[in-house]
Amino acid sequence: MSVAGFFLVQVARAAGIQPDMSSQAVLSDTTVNKDSLQQDGTSKNDPKKDFKNLFTTAVFGDGVTGAKLNPMAISFVQNYIKKNKTGFENMKGWAKPKLDMMDEILTQHGLPGELKYLAVIESGLKYNMISRSGAVGPWAFMPAAAQEYGLRINGGKDERLDYIKSTHAAARLLTDFYAQYGDWLLVIAAYNSGPGNVQKAIRKSGGSKDFWAIQNYLPNETMNHVKKFIGVHYIFEGEGGITTVTKSELKDLVLNSGPNLKEEELKTSTSYKVKGRFNSAIILKYIEMDMAAFSRYNPSFDNEIALNGKYDLRLPTQKMNIFVANRYQILDESITELLKSTNSKTR
Repeated sequence: MSVAGFFLVQVARAAGIQPDMSSQAVLSDTTVNKDSLQQDGTSKNDPKKDFKNLFTTAVFGDGVTGAKLNPMAISFVQNYIKKNKTGFENMKGWAKPKLDMMDEILTQHGLPGELKYLAVIESGLKYNMISRSGAVGPWAFMPAAAQEYGLRINGGKDERLDYIKSTHAAARLLTDFYAQYGDWLLVIAAYNSGPGNVQKAIRKSGGSKDFWAIQNYLPNETMNHVKKFIGVHYIFEGEGGITTVTKSELKDLVLNSGPNLKEEELKTSTSYKVKGRFNSAIILKYIEMDMAAFSRYNPSFDNEIALNGKYDLRLPTQKMNIFVANRYQILDESITELLKSTNSKTR
């Protein structure tokens, strides 16, 4: 794998607690309802609203990855989130075992785990989903594509219904699409309507491979499907990521964000998404690392935490293991330190 390829894989992965693979139960259906969000993104009856200076959960904003929502998607995604946030928030609970399993399998294939949200909008994670076009299962496979990617359909057996086998098949298909397009938004479009429609849209646009330039040449369902994926990503992750931007936007994201580390340091380090007012001094006390080295891995850590309440923390793997094991205690001590500092300033 190239250095650039390795870096993208590392950006796509968030290490820490291993996914729970123990549950294989069939998941129930979910109903997506309108929610009660206010314009500022908070609940109308949110008792923790006064603590937003300590914990920030932004729906829109830079996010820890620096990925921004394209202006041409803002209106659609905002409306989609307002209509569907409650249903998807409920899904986070009952669907966690399946989403964790999908995340692990996608990562095994070298893909961003966030592609699991494609199954969310394809089927609502229902194993027995059957679309009007005849697509079946959590990953909505048509018969020909299913068989091409190793799923058996014969007699009374249909492996499209199998969460694990269909996720492996979807990962192989997504890998092939990415090899063809090198752009996650085009991959998602091709997954929905087939590569033929994407190629046709590229030709009609004059050869552009930018989703935002070709979107109006795609079927309306496909154009909206991609934006729904972005919306679901924002609901589940609280921000955008490498699968919600175009290839050119991703290039800017990689070049303009993150630590300036050597290839070997990237290989031997791990990233972990933290939320809450962590204090770098408290972290350093636990992981026994000096501030200069910490700052190379995590530039502007304290400033970003103060502004956004979250950060894509990166540490040498051994140090990260210590952090993950003690993260709740570190957060408690960090908040205690913050409150002490705040109280001393107000006296």
